[in-house]
Amino acid sequence: MDVIVLTAAIAAGAVAAVSGFGIGSFLTPLLALIMEAHVAVAAVAIPHVIGTAVRYGMLKVGADRRVLLTFGAASAAGALAGALLQPRTSSRSITLLFGVLLLFVAVMELTGATRRLRFVGLAAWIAGLASGVLGGLAGNQGGIRSAALLGFDLRRDVFVATATAIALAIDSVRLPIYLANYWHELRGMSRVVGIASVGVLVGTAIGGRVLRIIPEERFRLVVAALLAFLGASMLLRAATVP
Repeated sequence: MDVIVLTAAIAAGAVAAVSGFGIGSFLTPLLALIMEAHVAVAAVAIPHVIGTAVRYGMLKVGADRRVLLTFGAASAAGALAGALLQPRTSSRSITLLFGVLLLFVAVMELTGATRRLRFVGLAAWIAGLASGVLGGLAGNQGGIRSAALLGFDLRRDVFVATATAIALAIDSVRLPIYLANYWHELRGMSRVVGIASVGVLVGTAIGGRVLRIIPEERFRLVVAALLAFLGASMLLRAATVP
């Protein structure tokens, strides 16, 4: 199992370095096989914050300040609410909703519809709040956050930097809650968490190199394809998990 966790963590770190999401999406369902689902969400938050911090330090450009102060601030507030509600929610229903939303956004991007979307003013706050709440509930906020960020028409490197900065803000509000709720369980899973953290760091280094060779005009298509894959996998998980 250690080898599987390490391999998945490397892949998760690499995907996240390219798209701005992937660590929670890849690792949460895997760790849920060996621990209770809510504990898995909390466990993944630890390698998530480590990999996200390192990824942000590797980037050559900063986040978009306007998006960070509107969409990002609302996302952090929503994540706090979602994390507080997380122990009381049905994982299956949230996973199903997540999968449908991600597939919808992927189809919109692949058909060019998201090019006509622009999140400004109140819409940016609403999109950020919604993505944050869903992320706090399901522990997979990266996918829906990146889906929403497609509506801001950001350049490749700024897109990843903004998604990463928002992820750090969200981690800062949700991780203390997870630790308070599941401290004893997480202590017993310290080996798995450590292996996942190492794998995420290795994958982040690999993904940083891959990002630099993806053409700007192809970047949004890459993100859309990853969203479609994630959405389909979440629907499959919702259909097979009782």
